Amino acid sequence: MAELKCGVENCSYNQENYCCKGDIMVGGSHACDCDGTCCESFSQRRDNAYVSSLEHPCRTISIDCEAEKCVYNSNYKCHAEHVDIRGCGACDCKQTQCATFREA
Repeated sequence: MAELKCGVENCSYNQENYCCKGDIMVGGSHACDCDGTCCESFSQRRDNAYVSSLEHPCRTISIDCEAEKCVYNSNYKCHAEHVDIRGCGACDCKQTQCATFREA
């Protein structure tokens, strides 16, 4: 499990820059850089309402990853110690990215 820092402030799972979903999926099977990735678990916040699978946000989270060319991906699981998800003002998951992506 990775320490996840989420900079996607308008995601309904984001509370205090941590995720309340419990696990996320990073997309981008053909990504060659972080711009080719996205957080497929992104859900745009509506009316300042939070959605939560967990009672409190977690610092560490299970991350499934489709970015086959990322050095941290092993058997579709992220093995980075720390992951940054970004997407200021995102309206859908394609406007987010895994800033931790490093091409293998």
